[in-house]
Amino acid sequence: MRSVVVVGGGAAGMMAAIAAAGEGAKVTLIEKNEKLGKKLFITGKGRCNLTNTAGGEDFFVNVISNPKFLYSSFYSFDNGAVCEMIESAGCRLKEERGGRIFPVSDHSSDIISALKKILTQKGVEIRLNTKVKKTVTDDEGAVNGVRLDNGEFISADAVIICTGGLSYPSTGSDGDGYEFARETGHKVTRLRPALVPLNTRENWCRDLQGLSLKNAGFKMYDGTREVYDGFGEMLFTHFGISGPLVLSASSYIGRCRSKDIRCVIDLKPALDDKTLDDRLIREFAEKNAKEFHNALGDLLPSGMIPVIVELSEIAPDKKVSQITKEERQRLGHLLKNLELHVSGTRDYAEAIITQGGVSVKDINPSTMGSKHIKGLYFAGEVLDLDAVTGGFNLQIAWSTGHLAGVSAARTD
Repeated sequence: MRSVVVVGGGAAGMMAAIAAAGEGAKVTLIEKNEKLGKKLFITGKGRCNLTNTAGGEDFFVNVISNPKFLYSSFYSFDNGAVCEMIESAGCRLKEERGGRIFPVSDHSSDIISALKKILTQKGVEIRLNTKVKKTVTDDEGAVNGVRLDNGEFISADAVIICTGGLSYPSTGSDGDGYEFARETGHKVTRLRPALVPLNTRENWCRDLQGLSLKNAGFKMYDGTREVYDGFGEMLFTHFGISGPLVLSASSYIGRCRSKDIRCVIDLKPALDDKTLDDRLIREFAEKNAKEFHNALGDLLPSGMIPVIVELSEIAPDKKVSQITKEERQRLGHLLKNLELHVSGTRDYAEAIITQGGVSVKDINPSTMGSKHIKGLYFAGEVLDLDAVTGGFNLQIAWSTGHLAGVSAARTD
């Protein structure tokens, strides 16, 4: 019987342990925290967006870094397989907008309980409050175990590193997996926070703090080059902008080459320029006796009106009947093209994931095994793989974790 040590008890680690044990291996799952799935517990605002129903190419379109690397892992254990496994352990699931899958209970703890149930059924030994210091190799350069912080050595035929990234450090993500990789000759690509809120230069965002837009168009530009185009929800904050649209857009900042990164918000995405202008003509005709700042209630959330009035450069007390065609069209353009300039991202404490990681060039995509060290495997966020919001990043963890577990359990 092969022995497998899995380092890290998050999504990828639990799945790797389940898969390895399912292949008949003796599995030890090591987690530095006092419980498993600490980061998983807070994902999806505590509801756990388990995966996404998007299949095949629709799935890979949402993967930002190295989508082709995921072909083998995804097709060997896809979103349907994840859902089947979790539901078989007694956790019912539901589908929401955009193909997002959540537990019916809306409690991430139910996903974790299902995984722990399967781990127990498979006979996985779980060691909590235990920190791995380094992976250990034999004279031939193959992995033969791990050394713990307390000096204890645990022998193993294979070791799977599933330590996550640097995001949400309060959950124990301290980047130790990157050090394990570097120490064994693997390249770690540039690391940056991703799926993270954005700081903006404009101070008026502070005036809109807490205001959420449910159906907004959102584009991001690197100079004149469009790098992101989305539709959905976003939120204004005291430092800039956040929400699902913004988080997804933030992951493309790593591809931007200029210092001029702009976000353009479309407040009326259902209307083209002409239709919006016709709407403004009707609104102004009905409210021609009102002052401008009192005539926008049917067009905008009340909290946004003072900001739009100021940005429009139309005098707030100007009678609607006196607004010129040029001013009206300028207002229409503003509603369709509300511009913000990005000054940076928030840090890892607010980032959902880490972009960058162990270079996939050093990993065999058919096994998740190292090309340099026999018996060493990597899975999940520690790898240079990431995607937009919507359950795609967790699916990367499930798929790579499962493939790593199956591969590690089989005789090389």
